[in-house]
Amino acid sequence: MGNESESAFSFDVEDKDKDKRIDVFLTDRIKELTRSRVQDLIKRGNVRVNDRTPKTSYRVKRCDHVFVSIPPVRPYHLDPEPVDFTLIHEDASLIVVNKPPGLVIHPSPGHHTGTLVHGLLEHCKELSGIGGILRPGIVHRLDKDTSGVMVVAKNDRVHHFLSEQFRTGTLKKKYVALVHGIPRANEGEIDLPISRHPKKRKQMSVTHSGGKQAITRWKKMKAFGDWICMLSVIPKTGRTHQIRVHLSYMGHPIVGDPVYGYRHHRWKQHVEGREEIPNTIKRQMLHAETLGFVHPDTEEYCEFGAPVPHDMERIIEKMERID
Repeated sequence: MGNESESAFSFDVEDKDKDKRIDVFLTDRIKELTRSRVQDLIKRGNVRVNDRTPKTSYRVKRCDHVFVSIPPVRPYHLDPEPVDFTLIHEDASLIVVNKPPGLVIHPSPGHHTGTLVHGLLEHCKELSGIGGILRPGIVHRLDKDTSGVMVVAKNDRVHHFLSEQFRTGTLKKKYVALVHGIPRANEGEIDLPISRHPKKRKQMSVTHSGGKQAITRWKKMKAFGDWICMLSVIPKTGRTHQIRVHLSYMGHPIVGDPVYGYRHHRWKQHVEGREEIPNTIKRQMLHAETLGFVHPDTEEYCEFGAPVPHDMERIIEKMERID
């Protein structure tokens, strides 16, 4: 699929394909397209079956003639610009980066420039269209102030392949978190659904009725006295703010979390005589340390890691000296 001209395909349905949904039929035939992309093309009138526009639920019949036109990729109205992030790995299908803390993934109100997307557009000139827009294929996100490993797809096929691993939970993620207090057990699992906060719409919260299933596993790595603990955390699902919400609910919020953690005055009650520590913390101490997935080309498992960033490392060093 080129980025400058319209692509057109036509197919005659055979016996082996009859009764397939039209979106499934086309994703089987055109590997660069995802089902959501096909559904969008159908809604836009770019798919015809026997010269009629089908519904997305239409099931093809033997001898149906299917025609699909794919419009040229629309430029994403962003100017590529240099952005600071570390490239861990790159091949023909994907990019793995180490996102520094403070870097926003997508443009948003108040963050119109200097995002990871801007930097990826600057770095990777050959990116294919994803969802019909010339932009990097952000498969998953990290909060602005969470650092660590991210994977980015270079085309629709890879985006769909990786997204399925996130959806099914087969992709492996491991985080390092500094939390307030010391959990009694050495390890545990939090299996509590998460939904939008009923009053604070920008926040998430644990709910006991409704919500989406969320599972977080954690293990103690090191305790600093009786006031802060380093945890290894593995989210088995991928809900918004999941780790931050779950750890806060269990009574061990992430150090420096401005939303789900202790406010500055509360810090003083927990770190008496150690006032210099909170003054040096500018974000939540959460880092995506490891990311493992099946590669879309080789279909072999691969794993990438990123060391704890300097700001988190300095906090750990200070706590070790004080402890």
